[in-house]
Amino acid sequence: MTEIQIRKGEESDVPVVMGLILELAQYERALDRVETTEQILIEDGFGPSPSFQFLVAVSQQQIVGLSLFYYRYSTWKGKGLYLEDLIVTKEFRGLGIGKDLLKETAKYGLHNQCTAMYWQVLDWNTPAIDFYQSLGTKFDGEWINCRLDRKSMEKIN
Repeated sequence: MTEIQIRKGEESDVPVVMGLILELAQYERALDRVETTEQILIEDGFGPSPSFQFLVAVSQQQIVGLSLFYYRYSTWKGKGLYLEDLIVTKEFRGLGIGKDLLKETAKYGLHNQCTAMYWQVLDWNTPAIDFYQSLGTKFDGEWINCRLDRKSMEKIN
């Protein structure tokens, strides 16, 4: 197996990160819903008040995986880490890279006093569900996800 290095993401990684995001969107059958761009990622991730951070998995100087996350806050639990995306490019799946990325992301959260790590998984994505179950993930069937898109936010104001 090829040696994998996990490191903090850098601005110069954004073009490859965008490619991974598009690969995930295609896998999730939602490519037409991607609105972000490389420029938005640069502004939001590397501007004066970054909205997210990320780790990358590197094999032979090629980025093959991504963990993108940010802080969230619970009035009951305190600071948590929200894992927005965990992506391993198709050719490198099944080699333990996702587990390494998740482990390093959890380590980051622990180091930064997070009380938990949160994320979502599509109900039809059985390979991901099986992977998360193997790690002892607790699935919450009690809460319903809610979302207002930009047009809806504008309508209520």
